[in-house]
Amino acid sequence: MAPTNQQIAELFEDLGTLLEMKGDTIFKIRAYQRAARTIEQLSSPLTHALENGEDLTKIPGIGKAISEKIAEYINTGQVSAYQKLLEELPPGVLDLKNIPGIGPKTAMAISQELGISTVEGVAEAAADGRLATLPRMGKRAAENILRHIQAVQNIGSRTPIGEALPVAEQVIAALREQCPDIGPLFPAGSLRRWEETIGDIDLIGTAPDPESVGNALVALPMVKDVLVHGPKKTSVVVESGIQIDLRIGEPGSFGALLQYFTGSQQHNIRLRDFANRQGLSLNEYGITNTETGQVEEFADEESFYARLGLPWMPPELRTGLYEIDASLEDRLPSLVQESDLKGDLHLHSEWSDGNDPIEMMVEAAAAQGYEYMALTDHSAGLGVANGLSNERLESQIKLLRSMQEKYEITILCGSECDIRASGEMDYPDEILAQLDVVVASVHSAMGQDQATMTARMIKAMEHPSVTIIGHLTTRLLGQREPVEFDVEAVLQAARDTGTALEINASPERLDLKDTHAYRARELGVPLVINTDSHHHTHLNKRRFGVAVARRAWCRPEDILNTLPREAFLEFIRTPKPQRLNVFDKRRTKMVAT
Repeated sequence: MAPTNQQIAELFEDLGTLLEMKGDTIFKIRAYQRAARTIEQLSSPLTHALENGEDLTKIPGIGKAISEKIAEYINTGQVSAYQKLLEELPPGVLDLKNIPGIGPKTAMAISQELGISTVEGVAEAAADGRLATLPRMGKRAAENILRHIQAVQNIGSRTPIGEALPVAEQVIAALREQCPDIGPLFPAGSLRRWEETIGDIDLIGTAPDPESVGNALVALPMVKDVLVHGPKKTSVVVESGIQIDLRIGEPGSFGALLQYFTGSQQHNIRLRDFANRQGLSLNEYGITNTETGQVEEFADEESFYARLGLPWMPPELRTGLYEIDASLEDRLPSLVQESDLKGDLHLHSEWSDGNDPIEMMVEAAAAQGYEYMALTDHSAGLGVANGLSNERLESQIKLLRSMQEKYEITILCGSECDIRASGEMDYPDEILAQLDVVVASVHSAMGQDQATMTARMIKAMEHPSVTIIGHLTTRLLGQREPVEFDVEAVLQAARDTGTALEINASPERLDLKDTHAYRARELGVPLVINTDSHHHTHLNKRRFGVAVARRAWCRPEDILNTLPREAFLEFIRTPKPQRLNVFDKRRTKMVAT
């Protein structure tokens, strides 16, 4: 099987780590690390680009040598330079790099001095005191490493954004309550960029008395360990195991501070190179004229970017891949917002595995200001979800039709219908034809090989009653890996058949992921942001789906459920695949206005 972009990115990340262990030049190391970050963000498979004869060196951060290694990996399944490095270094040393607090040089020291090559071995050495004897280590550093290992074993190395964001919001609210005179206070880093998982929570702010804010943080009941406590920086670990780093800066330079710690690293590297060509250098304090040494401070990000001759860039776009070139060419999109959504097309009630009555789900959708909604309880095939039999579904359809006169919001009859292992639908055609919206999803036989799963999904898309494919890859963040299928073939089939693809806003799913949604948008596939709500409060989680769409450069016109009621009804009432004419016409009209 051809390697995925993620596998190729991991290879170059490991190459950079191995070179750092060996003591190679920093420029070569950083080149591999930048290539890894770039490849992770690509929307199209590199395997397809190579097959099509595309010049990989046109991708930012991919030079001739790296391009050749990508081709070697795709064609042979390995890279000779990587294999050679593995042979030169101690066995197992690469496994140590994933331990928080252990860099490549420390990993080498642990391997060479202590003969350890496993995470378990490091934990034992930290517990019995051997780790602390290494140069530049010490007892406190060893204790921190042990604590990090234990935390990773308990919750994983990164935290899903659905868990991290509420913690950040809770801390910010508590700090504002304790320190009423605090100025702006925002999450930065991967959380502000709305990445699907985060490492630590970075909080950036200003305050008349920075020390009082740090004191308030360490005194919070949720804090179980204090790592650093200084006048301008405080780091703690909360009960859930997440580390929170608080930095308080000066109001006059807050824009530079926020920009710097928002990142991403790749974005900041490209921005720094862009500034260097203008005779400027960047850091968290401001912009320095390299000829005169004069430092300019910026109170907000807009003025910071403007000094470089660039527009402000939404944090979700700051990947270091396309955004700077797009900004220079005035091509930055006007991204979709929560307020653009006109409906939710994936909601469950207590008729299947939801928690609330139908009426409560309808009222919750109306409370969002929606013009339409679809109730999509499970089909009978998903027995654990109390799926609806043919008779129960027909009864529900009658009930929903009778309820319409009570509500201004348009109630659409739907189903989340299982895609059987064969690609057949879990309801007969005559039942499906009665529905307004059919969300077809894979819930079983997830171990099928790539070719079988691809054919299964495409067959479902070809069904005339299927409106949307739900949570396409079936992944659960940190719990279940995505199923294997040919992403490019499936996305193209969605376009060809006029089938919409769901961006499932449920924080444990976020499926489609951003790179898949980016490619779907490029192909002109209608995208739908749904919450997959099983409780009336879950509709508020639409913000996570909107964030995925924004990271995919989606504008309102790229999202099907930003259509007003009549335009959306026209879409679903048009036979497939002529629906694309409705969608494309609407997109063109929205762009023009």
